[in-house]
Amino acid sequence: RPQHLSGLEIIRDLCEGKLEGGEIGSTEITFTPGKIKGGTHIADTKTAGSVCLLMQVAMPCVLFAASPSELRLKGGTNAEMAPQIDYTVMVFKPIVEKFNFTFNCDIKKRGYYPQGGGEVVVQMSPVKELSPINLTERGTVTKIYGRAFVAGALPIKLAKDMSAAAVRCIRKEIRDLYINIQPVREPDDQAFGTGSGIIVVAETSTGCLLAGSSLGKRGKNSDKVGIEAAEILLRNLKHGGTVDDSLQDQLIIFMALAKGVSRVKSGPITLHTQTAIHFAEQLTKAKFTVTKSAEEDPSKDTYIIECQGMGMINPNL
Repeated sequence: RPQHLSGLEIIRDLCEGKLEGGEIGSTEITFTPGKIKGGTHIADTKTAGSVCLLMQVAMPCVLFAASPSELRLKGGTNAEMAPQIDYTVMVFKPIVEKFNFTFNCDIKKRGYYPQGGGEVVVQMSPVKELSPINLTERGTVTKIYGRAFVAGALPIKLAKDMSAAAVRCIRKEIRDLYINIQPVREPDDQAFGTGSGIIVVAETSTGCLLAGSSLGKRGKNSDKVGIEAAEILLRNLKHGGTVDDSLQDQLIIFMALAKGVSRVKSGPITLHTQTAIHFAEQLTKAKFTVTKSAEEDPSKDTYIIECQGMGMINPNL
C-alpha cells in the first residue's frame, strides 16, 4: 500500500540503497542497503497513509546514521490501523526514549482520512549504541488524562461528548481518580480536512504509560467513540502488563538492537509482536524468549518478553 512503499523509499533514500519491485501491489521486493546518512529526508504517502508508520520504519535507521536527521513525513496523522500521532507523542516517545536516545516530533499539520495532508517533522541525532530496558513493574495507576479532538467541519460538542462518554465508562471501574480528557478543536491552519477522535492515557507510579484510542467516522455515534477508547484502556489495565498492546510490537526492534538484556512485561502477545520477533531474530543476532509471567494472581494473562540484544554499534561515531 502507499504507506508501505513510502516507507521503503525513505529507507532507500536514507542509505543510498537500491530498491527493486517498489510499486503499489508488489508482492516481492529486493533491497540492497548502503551507508546510512543523516540530513533532511521527505516521505509523502500522498494519501492518508500513516506518518507514524513512516516514523517507525525510519527511526531504527536514523539512530545509526552518520549525522543528525530531519524527517519530513506527510500523510495521515490520525489514521485507522495505525497509531495516532497523539499516541506516538504521549506514549511511544517517553517509553522508547528509555533506550537512551531522544527525538523531537513537531506536528506541523494534522491530516485525516481520506486525503491525509498532514505533516510531521521528526528530528533525531544518532547514537553510539542503545541501552536495554527493563519494564517489569506496573505499579499503580496515578492519573488518567487525554484529549478528544475535532477538526474541520465538526462542532466542538462532539469532542465534549466523546470525552464525557469515556470518563463515564472509566468511572465504572476506577472511581477514586481524577480523569482529565480535554476536548479540543484543532485550529484550521493546523489541520487539513475533517476528522475526530480521542486518546486516553493512564500513567502509573513506576512511569508506565498505557492508552486506548479511537477515531470518529461518518455515522458513528460520538459516545461510542469515547467508550471504545475507554474500553481499550481498561482492557490494557486489566492484564497487569507494563505496556499496552499497541506499544508491545513497537519496542521489539529496539530491544533487538540494544546492547544487553531487555525485559518487558506485557498482556497477551499480539500477532504483530510475534511477527516482529520472528523477523528481528532472522535479521539480527538477537534472541527472544516469551514466558508466562509467574503472577501472584493466576487470572492475569501476563507474559515476560525477554531479549538478548545484538548490541548494534554505530560505525560512524
